[in-house]
Amino acid sequence: MTTTSKPALTARQVAWRRRRQSAGRTWAEFRRHRSGLVGLGVLVVFGLAAICAPLLASHESIEVTKATGGVLEAPSWDYPLGTDADGRSVLALLIWGSRVSLMVGLLATAISMLLGTLVGLASGHYHNFFGKALFRITEWFLVVPWLPLAIVLSTVLGPSLLTVAFVIGIVSWPATALLIRAQTLSIESRPYLERARALGAGDWRQMRRHVLPNVMPMVFANTTLTVAGAILTETTLAFLGLSDPLYVSWGSMLDEAFNVGAITTGAWWFMLPPGICVIVVVLAFTLIGQALEEVYNPRLRERA
Repeated sequence: MTTTSKPALTARQVAWRRRRQSAGRTWAEFRRHRSGLVGLGVLVVFGLAAICAPLLASHESIEVTKATGGVLEAPSWDYPLGTDADGRSVLALLIWGSRVSLMVGLLATAISMLLGTLVGLASGHYHNFFGKALFRITEWFLVVPWLPLAIVLSTVLGPSLLTVAFVIGIVSWPATALLIRAQTLSIESRPYLERARALGAGDWRQMRRHVLPNVMPMVFANTTLTVAGAILTETTLAFLGLSDPLYVSWGSMLDEAFNVGAITTGAWWFMLPPGICVIVVVLAFTLIGQALEEVYNPRLRERA
């Protein structure tokens, strides 16, 4: 009788197994935070509404030429949240607006996190003129008022969703860069980095194999907080009329409600819903970010 032994796992399989185990431990720790679960549930609802927008409300319902309601009509059975100044359903505008607001927020966050992570890693790892120059550039962007800079860039580049996402990403990366830089400096003072240098590891290998995996949890935790700020910034730019007028977003709804005098005419159903959606989504991302920060930060976990 012969016994067959299991084949030895490759290095890649071992790495993937460790990642799955780490993800399982992270999820188990995250589930202990009720506020984080509430934020995740709210975010899932809004995400499904954005994805299923064509099923929940037809695109014709947000077209001005095909509007069937009255001007600023109060909520009714036909229009649960009333209509806007063009006779369109406010509920349909909210559903389709969630697509734009979430998409711009996520795209801007991706740009911000990519720039911030790269600049933070490089400025924290290199201690020569290159690293110092990156640090000074980061400080310069940090002290420049973001709103005038965003207005100037949006005006020069022209109103479009990609422009808005690019502008938000450009003005929001410095805080991420400083956070990653501080984390990089802390990691590079540890013994295993000194051992890697002694064994001849180059700068790229040190950052890719040792520093980046250790800063990624901080990047993930900061991403959710950055998305919240990006959505608020998109709302601000859209409210100022700097977004793409061809697309409906929560910010453009607030801008239109302000222009038609929804406050003075008492049309609260046109002003409140988009504002409440912005607040709820931002709060959801903030709750998730705080929960992830406690999961990845042992000190905060001990205090809790």
